[in-house]
Amino acid sequence: MILALVVVPLVGALVTFLVPKDSVRPWFVAVAAAIHTAITFTAAATSPSGTLADWLGLDAFGRVVLMVVSSLFLVCAVYSIGYLRVRAERPNRIFCTSLLIFLTTTTTVILAQHLTVMWVAMEGTTLTTALLLYFNQNRRSLEATWKYLMIGSVGIALALLGTLFMAYAALIGLGDPTLVFPDLVRRASHLSQPWVRAAFVFLFVGYGTKMGLAPMHTWKPDAYGEAPGVVGALLAGGLTSCAFFALMRIYMIVVAAGQGDFARELLVAFGLVSMGTAAALMVRQRDFKRLLAYSSVEHMGILALGIGIGGLATYGALLHIINNALTKAALFLAAGNIHRAFKSKRLEDVTGAMRRLPVSGGLFLAGFFAITGSPPFGPFISELLILIGAVNAHRYGIAAAYLTLLFIVFVGMGHTVLAVVQGTPPEDAEGIHYRESLLKTLPIVASLAVVVLMGVWIPAPLARLLHEAVRLLGG
Repeated sequence: MILALVVVPLVGALVTFLVPKDSVRPWFVAVAAAIHTAITFTAAATSPSGTLADWLGLDAFGRVVLMVVSSLFLVCAVYSIGYLRVRAERPNRIFCTSLLIFLTTTTTVILAQHLTVMWVAMEGTTLTTALLLYFNQNRRSLEATWKYLMIGSVGIALALLGTLFMAYAALIGLGDPTLVFPDLVRRASHLSQPWVRAAFVFLFVGYGTKMGLAPMHTWKPDAYGEAPGVVGALLAGGLTSCAFFALMRIYMIVVAAGQGDFARELLVAFGLVSMGTAAALMVRQRDFKRLLAYSSVEHMGILALGIGIGGLATYGALLHIINNALTKAALFLAAGNIHRAFKSKRLEDVTGAMRRLPVSGGLFLAGFFAITGSPPFGPFISELLILIGAVNAHRYGIAAAYLTLLFIVFVGMGHTVLAVVQGTPPEDAEGIHYRESLLKTLPIVASLAVVVLMGVWIPAPLARLLHEAVRLLGG
């Protein structure tokens, strides 16, 4: 079953590439995504053992993140059917194939039990995502793609250096340069402590760049702003979740080695910096897709802050992975519909979205309330748990800064979102004949429905799985 999680999307990518008709390929992507999701939830329920000399495996934390990524991909795959039908003027062979390769690489990141395999898979996500970013094939998308590749390559190079440092820490302390994750955790107390700290710093910067933590976030505004909405959703909810997962793998080794306090303080500092940077850049933002990019920076900061605080906040952070991914999917897909209808993402051209696109405009507004932590949506619960965790840990200054930044984000983001959805739409908009369809709205409704569910009731099996994952992270 572990191997099937990698093989199914890879075979699906090959079949999709060989399909001759553009109109048929998106359906193959959706079918492969549905099979992958079914296997994922079966694996989450049955806890299959590792494979390939135990280089691939699935623990509780991995099951949580894999369910998030697979579910998010299924939502985006279904949406892509309607989206690519509208974009019939552009060939989609490379796009559809790259989508499934993206699922293969992100799945491998989560399954990897060897730090080198995880690094190679993460590099694979970089190369695959570049092809997705360039789908519009214009000057701005080319610039965004190159910026993403350059900054991402620097980050992944630093992560490779950090991986080598971890191997050297094992060589000095254990006499064996092992990079097998369970071995490193089990024998972490014998690792060379200075090299463990050095490895964590380099890996933190490397994988933090993929997450988009400030100040390593500079690729995000251009990439999210110029990519199709479906690609933005996969980046904000899928790629960043995988990068966070990879960083937490290293964090678990560092904690087991006795350097947990050092790692947690670094996470708290960068978490607050990311939230502060995002809050400042959201105020009076005129581009609603770039606004969502800064929102992603903010929520990566929230994840880092929750893990850094520890205790109950760790549970809140893991719950927030689910809430953030599905809410971002709703926001980016709804934003994609609005962008197509107005042929612009600037406030000067986009007003009255709820009149022109009643469903997408309404869902975009609902997504705003969800992502800013308003009840009864799931992010309200996860962000509240992080706040309670900070108070329980007597970190009142951090709790106050956290609340203040959340308030600034709410006001700044609300100013832009309300300007988009309210008012009278311009009559001369190029996309005035764009119409909503079931395939372009139902995935958004499904995502937000789950986000509402997570705000009022967490299913018992998921709650148990989250508790197991929190114990792995020392929360």
